[in-house]
Amino acid sequence: MALCNIGLSCLSINQFNRTERNSVLGTEARRILSILADSPLASINAIATDENGRPFLYGSNVDFSISHSGSAVAVSLVSDENIHRAKIRTGCDIQLIRPRKNLRNIAEENFSAAERDYILLQNETWLDRFFQIWTLKECYIKLRGLSVFDMPKVPSFISGNDTADRNLFAFDSGSSSPLSFYLYELAYAGECYALAIAIEKVSYGDPGSNGDQPWDIQPELRIFSQSSEQFPLNICCNLVSCFIK
Repeated sequence: MALCNIGLSCLSINQFNRTERNSVLGTEARRILSILADSPLASINAIATDENGRPFLYGSNVDFSISHSGSAVAVSLVSDENIHRAKIRTGCDIQLIRPRKNLRNIAEENFSAAERDYILLQNETWLDRFFQIWTLKECYIKLRGLSVFDMPKVPSFISGNDTADRNLFAFDSGSSSPLSFYLYELAYAGECYALAIAIEKVSYGDPGSNGDQPWDIQPELRIFSQSSEQFPLNICCNLVSCFIK
């Protein structure tokens, strides 16, 4: 049985500068990971990277991904009882939704025509939609161990022409490994976030692995914020939860 946990935390860090904020958020991410992975912090501090630059834990049958933005930290972690027959891996990305320079230019340079239409033809919701697509692409990049410079090569997450229809989310990586994507809108203390999670099951050819069979994992969202100020986190909606092959 495969399991997926998403750890979320929001911190009061407005008093810190950027370097200090990143340090605090990184420490919180490792704390969450140590709890989700049921490992002591000493082990978490020894995180290594594989040949593609993806992080992993020595001697563990879990896969994880870490992201932080604004005041929020997100950690996705997956494990499988049949880990030696079918490996599962994950990628996650969280982004504070706010106006930034050149977002429209970024969309033009990195997104497909269908994705650009989905974003830019909706004046009132274009900013939310930009970060929906961005986080989906980022979580896939982290899943694969790619870099942000590979984003233009990531397959489109939108198909069709009706840009008002959220059911247009679609994805085809060309891989035979089953993929699932989960997209959330979150709110905390007046801030809004987009959170995307990718999960993939990779078969190693073992006849018992069933690595090419459809599956469905419902991630468990867990809150780890140490402060109760202006809490709980509001999970506004799950925009898309889909098996995509």
